[in-house]
Amino acid sequence: MARLKRLESHRYVGSRDDMRVYDTDNSAQAATLAQRIESDDLVAENLVQTFAPDELSEVRNRGFKPVR
Repeated sequence: MARLKRLESHRYVGSRDDMRVYDTDNSAQAATLAQRIESDDLVAENLVQTFAPDELSEVRNRGFKPVR
């Protein structure tokens, strides 16, 4: 599965409503995130977060928890 459109250059993408981060290199997590973005309209609500540097340590530093 390809990464999300407009977020192709980001491996870790978070949702601010539940403070969870999705690894878009994992096809199951990417599919779950894509469904959430569409059904919950996360982009319009400004609830999508990307990280720089795009590393798991930065994700945790900002208080997000990885989806298991």
